Amino acid sequence: IFWSNLIPTAHPHIQQPLQEICQMIGDIGESLEAIAPKLNQLLLEQAAQLPLNAEIVGATDTGPVRLHNEDCCYPTEQDLVSKQLVPHLAMICDGVGGHDGGEVASQLAVQSIKRLVQNLLTEVAQQQDLTSPDLVMKQLEEIIRVVNNMIATENNEQGRESRQRMGTTLVMALQLPQQVKSSPESNPNNAHELYIANLGDSRAYWLNKNSCQLLTVDDDVASRETRLGHCLYWQALQRRDAGALTQALGTRDGEFIRPTIQRFLIEEEGLLLLCSDGLSDNDWVEKSWTEYTPKIFRGEFSLKQAVEYLIELANQKNGHDNTSVVLAHYRLSPEQLVLLNNPTAKPLEKEVMPELSEASKALLYSDDDNEVSQLKPEVDLDSDPNSEVEAMPSSSGLKPWMFMVGLLLILFVGAVVAVWRNWENFRSPNDAPASWESPIIPEPSEVPVSPDS
Repeated sequence: IFWSNLIPTAHPHIQQPLQEICQMIGDIGESLEAIAPKLNQLLLEQAAQLPLNAEIVGATDTGPVRLHNEDCCYPTEQDLVSKQLVPHLAMICDGVGGHDGGEVASQLAVQSIKRLVQNLLTEVAQQQDLTSPDLVMKQLEEIIRVVNNMIATENNEQGRESRQRMGTTLVMALQLPQQVKSSPESNPNNAHELYIANLGDSRAYWLNKNSCQLLTVDDDVASRETRLGHCLYWQALQRRDAGALTQALGTRDGEFIRPTIQRFLIEEEGLLLLCSDGLSDNDWVEKSWTEYTPKIFRGEFSLKQAVEYLIELANQKNGHDNTSVVLAHYRLSPEQLVLLNNPTAKPLEKEVMPELSEASKALLYSDDDNEVSQLKPEVDLDSDPNSEVEAMPSSSGLKPWMFMVGLLLILFVGAVVAVWRNWENFRSPNDAPASWESPIIPEPSEVPVSPDS
């Protein structure tokens, strides 16, 4: 087994469980269904070693051309106040079927998904064991089908047919807050699971310090023709119907839709960007991500500023459609050190400074300083430290450490001068060094001249 070759070089914490998994793989009677939970448990335990911090901001805009906004997103500024599903859930719905249908479909989808996802999170939190990724993806797929059928029922009741049927795209991100212990003695931490579901042409991107990666595939004619092998993607984009949607929520019965659901593990600091085609058209996400991503990581740009920047960019460069943007910032970091004053710590002992010599005082203090010092009241350093002492304005802008460095330098110079003067006074005349005899330099006329010169 290939994995068995990795055991000797593996981290000590995972050597034993990895060896057990390799043994299960080697056993003929073990099935993949029995091995998968063990592997998933080990994977999530390692992912949960660092705490996961998340921040999320979203906004939507009508744009300079459209009169109505058929987009709907979560969360908005109003949703950030309640924090019921923040920062775990993010989604964008881009309505199709005209103003009468698209706006209703997108809002109905967002509100319905919020309620159903809240029920899912409550159910997962009540489980003692980890919920398998297959089960979570099935639950998300079922949620999407339920919402699809709700919109489809509205279409049927209103007698909408063909292109008149209202619908909406969907891109959704769920950071499932399952709790897992990285070791028996540690506290439970977030397992870092991120589920992405999409239907239609709304997109999800992952941005880090070095790259911009598209996580979803559009459900349109160009992608379908490429997936079926009929042509290359750039060739499919030449079709007049390249951007036509092949599926969306509410346009058909739930058993005929095929949402794409993926699971990722967050193992680095990064940005999750959800957007409608008002921004992603003409590849403006790929063209602009370097303008704001590094600034966010350096703390120079807030998520709100980045969302406003992207919406303004979409209105300037595309402008033909509504634009919705949701941006989530995920950070992995060890527990932060809390730098607080410790009330139980022992107070520092007062440092006793040596008394300065008269020479040092003369070098350190000028006559003007001595006159000023006579006017200042003396402060008893041995008095009660809690008693209030009126602060005197400092005549110098020097900091305490600079004063100490200067003082030590003066003491050193004074000591060297004192030693030198004492040595001059006590040495005998015989100890004086002999005077140096200057070399005799011949006059120019005495310099011998070579006959050849």
